[in-house]
Amino acid sequence: MPVSESHYPDDWFFIAIKDLERVAKRLQEHDVDDAAFRLQQAIEKCLKGYLLSQGWQLKRTHDVEVLLDAAVRYDHGLERYRPLCRQVTGYYIIERYPTFEEGPSISEVRKAYRRAQGFARRVQALAGETRRRG
Repeated sequence: MPVSESHYPDDWFFIAIKDLERVAKRLQEHDVDDAAFRLQQAIEKCLKGYLLSQGWQLKRTHDVEVLLDAAVRYDHGLERYRPLCRQVTGYYIIERYPTFEEGPSISEVRKAYRRAQGFARRVQALAGETRRRG
């Protein structure tokens, strides 16, 4: 049965925040692999929520850099998050596909998590500004 994904930005932000909460829990448990994967998922959902708030047509992709490319067209200031997006895109691949690469360290994921919290606040604020203008 095909899955129908929401086109409402707030639905995506809601799940992104839940994923960020899961990242914090996984880090406390020292489950670095799942924390890294959840971090990628949170950023992906934040970007999709933001893009949907701009009128973007939902696309199925897990590549956070591709989503950031689209988001930067609406707000060039998001470009400063490219290193974070590049980093977490790799987390998705390492967690979901058999590779010979070593996963990230817990300190690396903690740092990325802190940056991701600021990123999530920023894209939600931008989406809110769009709604207030619209």
